[in-house]
Amino acid sequence: MRPSVRKLLVVAFALGFVAQVAWAADTELRFSWWGGDARHKPTLDAIKLFEAANPGIKIKAEYMGWGGFTERLTTQISGGNEPDIMQINWAWISTMYSKKGDGFYDLYKAKDVLKLDEWGSDINYGVRNGKLNAIPISFTARFYLWQKNTLEKAGIAIPKNWDELFAAGKAFEKLGPEYYPIDGVYYDVFLMSHAYLMQKTGKQWIDPNTDTVILTKAEALDWVKFYKKLSETRAVVPHKLRLSIAPPEAPTEQQQQWVSGQWAGNYTWDSTFKTRMSSLPKTTICDVGEFLSIPNPKNIGFFGRPTMMFAVSKNSKNPIIGAKFINFLLTDPAAVKVLSDTRGIPMAKSSYDLLAKENLFTALDMKALAQLKKAKIDPPSAWLESARIQELLRSIFETVSLGKSTDEEAADRLINETNQVLKSIQ
Repeated sequence: MRPSVRKLLVVAFALGFVAQVAWAADTELRFSWWGGDARHKPTLDAIKLFEAANPGIKIKAEYMGWGGFTERLTTQISGGNEPDIMQINWAWISTMYSKKGDGFYDLYKAKDVLKLDEWGSDINYGVRNGKLNAIPISFTARFYLWQKNTLEKAGIAIPKNWDELFAAGKAFEKLGPEYYPIDGVYYDVFLMSHAYLMQKTGKQWIDPNTDTVILTKAEALDWVKFYKKLSETRAVVPHKLRLSIAPPEAPTEQQQQWVSGQWAGNYTWDSTFKTRMSSLPKTTICDVGEFLSIPNPKNIGFFGRPTMMFAVSKNSKNPIIGAKFINFLLTDPAAVKVLSDTRGIPMAKSSYDLLAKENLFTALDMKALAQLKKAKIDPPSAWLESARIQELLRSIFETVSLGKSTDEEAADRLINETNQVLKSIQ
């Protein structure tokens, strides 16, 4: 070792700046995420805060919109060239990138730089086979968002249960054939009917404990009939009509019928409230309704999961620094204020408390959160968000909705074909 380098190290040790010397060469970590401008700018600002607090560390931002993000990340991971820190979906851990729990760096190894107690038992959403694959950022669930103006026009209050929703369908018919209580995006209607299934049977379509379908034929058939009843009673926009006026997954806020108040409700994620309301006239008054249910349900049927998560690459040369960066974004007061709710309402307790104190959550956010706190949410099977399962799901419900199969055939497919697909992709 050269004398000059030896002297530098001696001085560094004496001053307690070993870490600074290690980072003096400007250690660079790559960080990827998806989102829009409302997320990009605050994230870039938070990166600057981290770099200012940690001289010698540079964070290279790699960001884009949602379209194509999964494909790019999959290619990077397959080639061993993924970013050091990644924003990921919860379901990707067990269904795509870490089926055995070893696809990402085990963040339990970095527990000394992570405030894991901030998450309590919710940290388990990121655990796979005993390894902490990712840290949950926020939590999201499905709620009923209503335009009160249109409901008042129909002469009804916000529906509180299924029977009142079916009655709303009849009331809306009096306003005209183009009026419906709820938009009929097929996946929204699937989740609505799935809530009914859970309320009636206490079961999920794909059991999260076994990752198989354990429904009986009678239960699956009742589910299919309820799905169809939502359209037949005009509670939701019929699937055939929805297909005729917009692409299947066209967002509700882009539909003129929603903007004009002809479609009064939307079953959507709480994280999309602002987006859904962004296209409405300023005079529109929106509210979060109660979760629709049968009397004395076996399970309330809430569908919720982490909005997104942060993971560190198992190939990163600096995983501890990556973990430290994640901890900074999710728990540092300055970073938390900058990021606010751009990735949803924080799950880290101190961060939630900080933003609540700053009155940064809307009244609708707080109303939805109050519902969540009262309800028990059973984590869904991550396979529900698998592309193959989603493709099958669409095929089953689209076919039966358009009258191209019988209810019995659809029920059989929900059990048998789903189990076949699950077996082939697990």
